[in-house]
Formats: sequence, C-alpha cells, structure tokens
Amino acid sequence: MDTTIQPIVTSARTGRTLPARWGEFVRRVVGARTSYLFLAPFAIVFITFVLVPVVMSIALSFTYYNILEPPRFIGWANYLRLLLADEIFLISVKNTFLFAAITGPLSYLAALLFAWFINELPPGVRAVMIVIFYAPSISGNIYLIWTVLFSGDTYGYANGLLMMLGILREPIQWLTDPQYMLWVVMAVVLWMSLGTGFLAFVAGYQTVDPTLYEAGVIDGITNRWQELWYITLPSMKPMLLFGAVMAITQSFAVAEVTVALAGLPSTDYAAHTVVNHLVDYGSIRFELGYASAIATILFFAMVGTNRGVQRLLKKVGT
Repeated sequence: MDTTIQPIVTSARTGRTLPARWGEFVRRVVGARTSYLFLAPFAIVFITFVLVPVVMSIALSFTYYNILEPPRFIGWANYLRLLLADEIFLISVKNTFLFAAITGPLSYLAALLFAWFINELPPGVRAVMIVIFYAPSISGNIYLIWTVLFSGDTYGYANGLLMMLGILREPIQWLTDPQYMLWVVMAVVLWMSLGTGFLAFVAGYQTVDPTLYEAGVIDGITNRWQELWYITLPSMKPMLLFGAVMAITQSFAVAEVTVALAGLPSTDYAAHTVVNHLVDYGSIRFELGYASAIATILFFAMVGTNRGVQRLLKKVGT
C-alpha cells in the first residue's frame, strides 16, 4: 500500500486542481501558437529592453553600486538621502512638476486643437500642414535657432527687438538668469510638443464615422463644439489616452532641451529636472544605485499620473 501523500491544491474559484489548470493553460497556448509566434519578437524585445531594466533598476535602488565594485545592499538609504538630504533633487522635483503641470496639459490641448483644425482642411493642404507642425519635434539642430533667438547679448533677436522698441535698456541673459531660464525652456518644449500624440489625434479624427454626425443633428446637436464633445472625442478615446500618455511622458522626461539651452548644471539649478539629476549621478558620477533610486521614483510618479489622467479621460463625452 502506497502511503505517499500527494499534495493537491484546489482553486477556490473553479474547484479545479492547479495541475489541471496549468494543463488547460498549456493547451490554450499550443492551440494559439501561431498568434504567440507573431507576438514573440515584440515580447522578446519588450522583456529584454523594458521589463528587465525596470526590474533591475528597482533592485539596484536598494544598493550602493559604482560600477567598480559589486552592488552592496543598503536598504532604504538611497531614498532617505534623496528625500531628506538632497536639496538639488527637491529642486529638480519642483521643476519637473512645473514642466508636467504646465507643458503637459498645454501641449496636449494644443495637439488636440491643431489636429482638429487641420482635419477640416482639404487633403492636399492638410498633408502639408501636418508636416509643418510635426517638423519641430524631429528636427535635430532646432536648439540652435532658440540659442540665437535668446542670446544674452544685443545680437539676440529677442533682446534686439525689445531694445529697439524701448522696452529694455540692456540685454537680458535669458539662458543664464534663473528668473527667465525655466520659462524660456518651457516655451521651447511647448513649441516642440506636436509630436507623436499630434499624429495620433490626426489619425483619430480621420477614423470617426461620418454617419454619427448625421445622427447627432437629428438628436439636437447644433454646432461644431457640440459635435467635438459628444461625438468626435468619445469616438477617439484610444487616441486620447495614447496622446495623454505621450504628453505626460514627454513632460516628465524633459532633459535634452534643458542641457542644450541652459547647460548641465544650469545656473542655480533653475532648469534642473529629475532626468538631469538622474543623468548627473548615473552618467557623470557613476553612482548607479543612487541613480536607480531617482529613476524608480520618476517611474512610479509617471505611472501614477498616467493612471489618474486615464481615469479622467474615461469621463469624456459621458
């Protein structure tokens, strides 16, 4: 008589044993193997270059790691140092949330409205206008234009115009004076903000069923703004969510433009963002454990903000 007891774990929901559930799962995967085969390239790239680095960054945030030595576990020390002892980090958090609170919503609304206006144009004109509005977001040397425009001498276009009009007596140091630096960078970020989200909105307007507008007229819609709110926006919610994610991600990840215009570090850290702080500790000082803690806080802040915006957008048109 076999007295070996085989442990059987039963699911409280279905009443089936775990081996049976795993067998069913394997059969479903095998049955849909063609679909999983097509998904495999993206899944491999996503897991390798997104999921694994995020998990590794979270793990390294609890260590002291400087590349030369193996990671040494130090618990919450990096986070305590960030929140209680690193004044520059707190300045960067303030600047980053200013960017997110101002440039995020403004760039989102600008992309939405410009895409709506362009959608009303004839097809040939529409294609040209899309290229014109999208070009700044992909131009490589675009910062050179703004550097000349806001140059701190009398040859800068902004200073020259204001002095010619008698508004200024001496030039303003736009890109080195902490009083103006952050606002200039925000203006440049807004000018470059019509990117991928803008294209998604243009595509979304093209996919709205025209018969919905005819039904809306019968139901009492009398102007274009009512069409936009009750028909157009609810019909393109996936594009709205995608555009919101892109706008929030871009506003939280501002770094390159601040370095190009204001330097790293900027004067009195007036344009210093969280990503600048991350680059400083990760790529210059090589304190990768500390940099990972910065990245982890930024990651969860972006995820939380995205979730909140998505819940807000679900109410559009309801």
